Amino acid sequence: MQTLHVLCRNATSDDVDSLYQLIKGYAEKGIMLPRSKEALIRSIDTFVVAEVDGKFVGCGALTRLGEDLVEIRSLGMTEGYKGYGIGGKIVDRLIENAQAQGISKIMALTYAVSFFLKNDFYVVEKEIFPEKVWTDCVNCPKRHACDEIAVMKKIL
Repeated sequence: MQTLHVLCRNATSDDVDSLYQLIKGYAEKGIMLPRSKEALIRSIDTFVVAEVDGKFVGCGALTRLGEDLVEIRSLGMTEGYKGYGIGGKIVDRLIENAQAQGISKIMALTYAVSFFLKNDFYVVEKEIFPEKVWTDCVNCPKRHACDEIAVMKKIL
């Protein structure tokens, strides 16, 4: 497997179309909640993007759920770029951003449990995150039969 030069950086308004297209593709498969371009513009400062040779290849975002808790969301990769460690680099950058804000815990709801376990997260019960349930889950079509797994990592 070749080594790719990956740049992870905070997103800018120039990334909105790429973010929208990537998230839309995942949402159509039922893997992510959709995000409108307007919502992406409003939350652009929460996103990190990955580039290979100047080309957008992935993203992730942090959403604050409480005083000491953030959620990783909208973590995705363009087809053909999975398996190169790019997702781990995005998560590392998101963790750095959370630490800079003084956040001590980071969580995610995911189908990719093994990816998060490789990145030192551990599985927890969803019910320990009432902040998540009341902010997002109430609007999710899977709210009564959620099949995602909760993972968490303490970062400070």
